[in-house]
Amino acid sequence: MFRSRLAVLALLGGLAMAVCQWLVFVYAPEEQVMGLAQKIFYIHLPLAWWGLISFALSCAAGILYLKTRAPKYDLLCASAVETGMLLCTLTLVTGSIWGRHSWGVWWTWDPRLTTALILWFIYAGFMAVRSMPMPESRRAALSSVVAIAGFLDVPLVFLSARLWRSIHPAVFASEGGGLEPEMAVAVIACVLSFGLVWLAMLLLRYRQMLLGRRLDVLMFERMMAEDEKEQH
Repeated sequence: MFRSRLAVLALLGGLAMAVCQWLVFVYAPEEQVMGLAQKIFYIHLPLAWWGLISFALSCAAGILYLKTRAPKYDLLCASAVETGMLLCTLTLVTGSIWGRHSWGVWWTWDPRLTTALILWFIYAGFMAVRSMPMPESRRAALSSVVAIAGFLDVPLVFLSARLWRSIHPAVFASEGGGLEPEMAVAVIACVLSFGLVWLAMLLLRYRQMLLGRRLDVLMFERMMAEDEKEQH
C-alpha cells in the first residue's frame, strides 16, 4: 500500500513539473534585463523554500525525539536533513549560475548567500555526526541537538535581504521587488509541484531508514541467538 501511494505521489509530482515547464517557458514572459537566463529562478526558488522547510521539519523532529526518545523521530529528522541538504546544494548551484549571468561572478559574500552557505555547513556537520561510530541513542540525541541549533540560521536566510543590504534579487513587493502576474502563477505552480516531489523523496528516504533500522535489529537478534546456542 505504501509503495503504491508513494508511486502515485511521485507520478503526480512529475506530471505537475511537466506542466510547469510550459508555464515557465511559454506562459511566463521573459524578464527584460536577464532574458532567458531568468528562467532558472523558477527552479531556484522552490529548491530554496523546500530546503528550508526540510530543515524546519528536522528541527521539529529533533525536539520530538529529545522529548520522547522515539526512534521514528530520529529517522524523520535524519531523512529531512538529507533531503534538505540535497535541495540546499542545488539551491547554491543554481544560485551561482544565476549570479554568474547577473553579477559576472559565480559567488559573492552577499548576506543571503553567506547565511545559506553557513546553513549548508551546519547540516553537513549533522551528516558527519550521523556517520560517527557511537551508540545509537547518543548519536540520535547529538544529531537532534545539531538539527535544532542549525534551524536558528533558517530565519536569517529568509530575512537576510531585509535585515542587511543585499544585492540578491527581490521576489516580493515587501522586499522591494515584485512579479508580473504570469510569473507569479508560474512560481506558485513550481513551488507546489516541487512540494509533491519533495514529499515523495522525504517519505522514500524515511521508509529506507526505517527498513534499514529493522534489518539492523533483526541482525543483532540473530547474532545474540547464535551466541546463546554456542554457549549451550
